[in-house]
Amino acid sequence: MLNISGLENGVVLDHIPAGMSMELYKYLNLDKFDCQVAIIKNADSQKMGKKDIIKISGGLDQINLDAIGFLDKNITVNIITNGKVSEKKRLHLPKKLTNVIRCKNPRCISSIEQELPQIFFLSDPKEAVYRCMYCEERYTKNDK
Repeated sequence: MLNISGLENGVVLDHIPAGMSMELYKYLNLDKFDCQVAIIKNADSQKMGKKDIIKISGGLDQINLDAIGFLDKNITVNIITNGKVSEKKRLHLPKKLTNVIRCKNPRCISSIEQELPQIFFLSDPKEAVYRCMYCEERYTKNDK
């Protein structure tokens, strides 16, 4: 059995669907932070069969919970303080996404004016459909 040491202070993203941890790593821009990150792929799970886990040292301030909720609202966010789980965050589809996804419309002002933030609003919570704030271009998680 593989053993990854526990965190003293940080965040553990648990119940990530197997094989999705690298996509989450990219969406959270973890490569740009100066912190320790452990990615555990295909861990055994009684609930899911297989799952991925990401352990991040440091505070929650560097983690974009909206990006996690957008990718999968069932991911568990555990806050670790002094080596113990001090809080569990429940996620949901965010009503607004800023700089998580990009508009694919080449005529959208956000495609032309690069310094504008990419802002999307949840237009259909049942189908997880987002629309660009500027041009109303439709975006779903399957549009990647």
